[in-house]
Amino acid sequence: MIRDIAAPLKFCRFMVNSKVYNGALHGNMVDLIEGDFLGEFSTLRMSYPLERIKLLPPTVPTKIWCVGRNYAGHAKELDHDIPKEPLIFIKAASALVGSGDPVRIPEWAGRTDYEGELAVVIGRRCRKAAEKDALSYVAGYSCFNDVTARDLQSLDGQWARAKSFDTFAPFGPVIVLSNTMPADARITTRRNGAVMQQDRLSNMIFPVARIISHISMFATLEPGDVIAAGTPEGIGRVRAGDRVEVEIDGIGILSNPFISDH
Repeated sequence: MIRDIAAPLKFCRFMVNSKVYNGALHGNMVDLIEGDFLGEFSTLRMSYPLERIKLLPPTVPTKIWCVGRNYAGHAKELDHDIPKEPLIFIKAASALVGSGDPVRIPEWAGRTDYEGELAVVIGRRCRKAAEKDALSYVAGYSCFNDVTARDLQSLDGQWARAKSFDTFAPFGPVIVLSNTMPADARITTRRNGAVMQQDRLSNMIFPVARIISHISMFATLEPGDVIAAGTPEGIGRVRAGDRVEVEIDGIGILSNPFISDH
């Protein structure tokens, strides 16, 4: 039975019977979608129970842009000053995994941390966007875990290796198709069920529109690209056997087990 699509739609990609599909998540059911969230789409008369499918990253970006120290508490816990403009770095797209996928910890690399973040998904090509227009380029929002090899980050003096190990970019479970998020929406990170991070999106130092405008002044944002908008205070170490959940009000829960990478 087909359902009416209520705004905002929760778009997902999933696998069933070794085939990949697009869908709309409704509670514990996923309705099959024909088309893609970046263009025209419609629902089909077919649904799957959530327990029968494997969720995939909801988009496959060409680039993952990240914002460092975008919450005052996080800058303080790292003993750094608040940036005067968005602090931008890139995380390898090859690090991407979906909700439920294991994150592999390279034990030789030392301490590995979780960092729960809001993911901004770009909907159309964006170059030199004014801040007042920047949200019109947003397709939607998701959850992201900017997993970081903290010791290597300090050792290298730059962040590419520490941020880009395979599986270090959990993303999902869905994209909420809207160009805005409620300012009072909470982002919460739990490790083994215990709350480790919690803050409001309104407490980001640089809001989403400023971040998009800033990046687009030096690099073109392409449809499907992801911006991880920074993590709140409360980062911490994960070990093999842990499970980390990143939950954002109105989006859902990104949940991943951590295992040893021998």
